[in-house]
Amino acid sequence: MKYISVLVFALALSACSSTTSGISIESSNQNVVIGNSSLAGQIDIEKAIVAETNGLMKAGVPVTSKVDSDMKLQYRFYWYDAQGLEVYGSDSPWRQFVLHGRDSVTLQAVARKPEAKQYRIYIREADY
Repeated sequence: MKYISVLVFALALSACSSTTSGISIESSNQNVVIGNSSLAGQIDIEKAIVAETNGLMKAGVPVTSKVDSDMKLQYRFYWYDAQGLEVYGSDSPWRQFVLHGRDSVTLQAVARKPEAKQYRIYIREADY
């Protein structure tokens, strides 16, 4: 009985977190992957603004700092077709930005191919 309660407790804790190998996937927004759980606790991600520009998908993801200090970060968009498969050659390069303490920015990108119907953005701490 003791082992079952420990197992149930562990499963309950794992259901609250979406962290795998130091990567955190926002539970409220499956389109966002954050480089590590520490960084995930320092930023808020709002619902993306998605539109179409000249037949191409455009996404804008608002990011807000929850800390007082500046953070040097990088982001990258990946694009997926309607079936959820990555659109070949659609990944963007890592882009660097500074998120000032308690400030907000909107990270934007436009898909390179019209097959893109979904996106995922990766955010990590910059190594510069």
